[in-house]
Amino acid sequence: MSTTRRVVLITGAARRVGAAIARRLHADGHDLALHYRASSTDMHALADDLEVARPGSTLMLQAELADFDRLPELVAKTVGHYGRLDALVNNASAFYPTPAGTATPAQWDELFAVNARAPFFLAQAAAPHLKAARGAIVNIADVYAEKPRADLAVYAASKAALLAVTRGLAVSLGPDVRVNAVSPGAILWPDGGIDPDLQEKLLAQTPLGRVGEPADIAATVAWLLSDAASYVTGQTLHVDGGRALG
Repeated sequence: MSTTRRVVLITGAARRVGAAIARRLHADGHDLALHYRASSTDMHALADDLEVARPGSTLMLQAELADFDRLPELVAKTVGHYGRLDALVNNASAFYPTPAGTATPAQWDELFAVNARAPFFLAQAAAPHLKAARGAIVNIADVYAEKPRADLAVYAASKAALLAVTRGLAVSLGPDVRVNAVSPGAILWPDGGIDPDLQEKLLAQTPLGRVGEPADIAATVAWLLSDAASYVTGQTLHVDGGRALG
């Protein structure tokens, strides 16, 4: 099929922040290519909801982003289905503790493969199509990229690399493609829960004193992809309740 609507490829779109981004961009009128890895049930439920609102507006794509060969395939399938690609949102992320002293090379490779390598090579594969559309890329980073937590050393390094990738791509793909990053703070606690003392500490470091909402990230992504941000590139927007100021 071909479409006159803008098309956005979103990685990690099945759940949590990714699903919020998908719902917001869909409501704004975009057609979506929705990547997921293992969350098949959540992905189908999301796509079913969006299809009810606008039939033919979603494409589900399953892939392990650590598998390099799947990255250009995601772009090719999106363009093959819709006939265009206007934006890329690199939201998928691998996250788990990696304290210095116990971290392994395998953990390093996995975190960097998903959090930094995949966004770069997805952008590289998408670049010709994004240039033709004068499109945009948004990378979802993390406040820990700039203010690491002791037990997240490798994760923080991978997200810091993503910020460098963002700046490098902004220079490399300009003037046709804008590339920016969003660094969330406390938006959702981990699926396995969080130590109450750590939760209290994180909120104490947040000037707004509360947890944010996935919709806060989704709204920021929507703005960065819109014409309202047409002169913004190479930037990192902190959506963290002010935590980066601490």
